[in-house]
Amino acid sequence: LDHFKKLNDTYGHPAGDAGLRRTADVLKGTLRGGDQAARYGGEEFVAILPGTDQAGALRLAERVRRAIENDTFTVDDARIHRTVSIGLAMWPDDGREPAAVLSSADRALYAAKQAGRNRVVAASSLPPAAPPVPQ
Repeated sequence: LDHFKKLNDTYGHPAGDAGLRRTADVLKGTLRGGDQAARYGGEEFVAILPGTDQAGALRLAERVRRAIENDTFTVDDARIHRTVSIGLAMWPDDGREPAAVLSSADRALYAAKQAGRNRVVAASSLPPAAPPVPQ
């Protein structure tokens, strides 16, 4: 979720919790039957889309992004609007191990945030990651 700390700081932690629950509900309502979503940590969620090619994953991610952008909820008479930045990675192209796929998705997520937030970025659109520095 974009600017989640600001949501908590402005409206309080109960509003942040409500925002997380609403986001989970939007994900459940937008994903397909065989897809799985989970809260990954803090204000991050992860979705696994079995049998989906990159074009389909991009379409679904954009549907999720729009659904969250268009969803509002009320806390203490304040209408709360939120947006989401999405990083998309594909197995096996963006990583053969789960940790590598998550790392690729995380790089794409940060690229989406750096590009202005409220957007979807595919890891395949990024330059290759620098190799790890030996220690």
